[in-house]
Amino acid sequence: MSKSDSLDSLTQIVLGASVGEAVLGKKAGNKALLYGAIAGTIPDLDVLFGKLTDTVTAIEWHRGISHSLVFCIFMSPLLGWLVNKIERKLNLGWKLWSILFFWSLVTHPLLDAFTSWGTQFLWPFQTRIAFNSIFVIDPLYTVPFLVCTLLVLRYKKESKTRRRLNNTGLVISTSYLFITLIIKSIATFKFEQELQKQGIAYTEISTRPSALNTILWNANIDTPDYYLMGEYSFFDSKPIHFNKFPKERAVSKELNAYSKVQRLIAISEGWYIIEKKDEDWYFNDLRFGLIPRKDGSSFFVFSYLLKDQDGKLEVSEVPKTDRDAKFLMQRLWKRLKGN
Repeated sequence: MSKSDSLDSLTQIVLGASVGEAVLGKKAGNKALLYGAIAGTIPDLDVLFGKLTDTVTAIEWHRGISHSLVFCIFMSPLLGWLVNKIERKLNLGWKLWSILFFWSLVTHPLLDAFTSWGTQFLWPFQTRIAFNSIFVIDPLYTVPFLVCTLLVLRYKKESKTRRRLNNTGLVISTSYLFITLIIKSIATFKFEQELQKQGIAYTEISTRPSALNTILWNANIDTPDYYLMGEYSFFDSKPIHFNKFPKERAVSKELNAYSKVQRLIAISEGWYIIEKKDEDWYFNDLRFGLIPRKDGSSFFVFSYLLKDQDGKLEVSEVPKTDRDAKFLMQRLWKRLKGN
């Protein structure tokens, strides 16, 4: 598990704990926090199941059925029944525990729906809900939850201060989550305005925040022959610069015959480039942007090596081994302060 995955898990644990406290904290005390935190991690167990299958199927499963409303409805009474057996001394009944598990489970995919990957919340329908308004890790969302949840532990379950602290964390973080939608609309307008100024005709635009903040935004712009990628900080004073990435669909046309390539195209929602490097083909998912290197070059966050093995296509994710955390943080800080 990467550091970003660990921090994302921390966010979901704190969210689940806070929701568990809000639902049943007055009756179950710290055990409501505990079981809420456990519920907050359950949907992400799809990652473990993904390790048992091929790369493409694992990507399709990620934030799929385990992040759906159907899953939450099905699992909550089972978990409620199980915990009621374990915590029979509390004599709360399986229904109250089921309500805790439902809300702690369902808030997980609802939060993930605001990120770039999104969720199949309405599974079995295949459409992913992705508002692209918050990065998978954002301190302004997580920290209020974390601080308030830790403070909650200092008070007894009957304490009004305990409930007030927990509600404060929920209100602050949830309010910020919805504020990101407003920030996104402003950033998108800035990109559209700049495209108009530069006389660039396009068919679609997709915007998302950069890592750890909602000040610096990235955009993908679709045109008939190429994609444009640009970034904008609310502190920028210069025009937005867009980098071109030719589609060159005809060059990789033969690869489209493979079902796995078609599935990758569906996963990327059409935001992709297939390119050849040193006799190898790579599928690049544009939705998550680029990672810069010290030498001025960059590489796609999600890139997949395509290998034809005796007529069967093998797909493997390219490891992100070139990441320099210190350089990336310095570059991010410098860039979000404006160009």
